[in-house]
Amino acid sequence: MNWIKLAVAAGLVGLSVPQAFAEDTMGTMTMMKSGQVTAIMPDGHMGTMMPDAKTSAEMMKMAKPIKHCMMMMTDAKGKTYMIDTSTKKAQAECEKMAM
Repeated sequence: MNWIKLAVAAGLVGLSVPQAFAEDTMGTMTMMKSGQVTAIMPDGHMGTMMPDAKTSAEMMKMAKPIKHCMMMMTDAKGKTYMIDTSTKKAQAECEKMAM
């Protein structure tokens, strides 16, 4: 359960996510702006915001840097999963996808 909270916190601070997905094709990947916060819900919907300085400072106290490429996937029922990218093979695939 704690790893889920850490993943969400990391996602809020630095996760670069696709803006849109077509049914069979990938959408365009964009980088987050400095200070932007992205939230990802278990059902796959996302939201972004640009918090004020005070809120941003409070969020940074909870934040941890992302150390490697991260991937998420939504199943046929709409539930979102974080893919384990801890192996070298998974890292290579993740980085290839993000380029």
